[in-house]
Amino acid sequence: MGRIPDLVPERLSADGRALYDSIAGGPRAAGPQHFALTNPDGSLRGPFNAMLLAPGLGAALQDLGAAIRYRGTLTDRAREIAILLVAARWDSAFEREAHEAVGRATGLADDELAALRREDVAAFAGVEGAVARATVALLDGDLDDAAWADAEEALGAAGVLELSTLVGYYATLALQLRVFRVGV
Repeated sequence: MGRIPDLVPERLSADGRALYDSIAGGPRAAGPQHFALTNPDGSLRGPFNAMLLAPGLGAALQDLGAAIRYRGTLTDRAREIAILLVAARWDSAFEREAHEAVGRATGLADDELAALRREDVAAFAGVEGAVARATVALLDGDLDDAAWADAEEALGAAGVLELSTLVGYYATLALQLRVFRVGV
């Protein structure tokens, strides 16, 4: 059991319900479902339940997440590689469960998923390798000049902005999942 109750839709404020509806009826809920977004009682799983505590902030967070997932330029595989490296670094069970399922759907093989759990980026080459190396460097705190050059050559400056935003966003979610004791 986490530190806050599961917030069921019928007990939310108007702002909370609007946020709930944007999450439960938005792009995360459309198309193939690789992980359950809601619990049987209708409450949101993962970081989304806590977002309902502060709907204004939660709306901004979920919109940033939707932009990263659905309006970014990284390939689906590259994005999932980065997310899974964040999940590994933060030991975030929910992010790992959810994004390993998404990663499999993007073509990540079991041996690649196992490597990501160990933060072993050697299996990735090209743009995916640059994303993986840059993600680990960002998780360590910065891109030195060599890491910047590698990432910028593969992704362009705008791609590095996107990747650094992704790493920060998923690290924020991992922290919130830890603080609120949200399990799988």
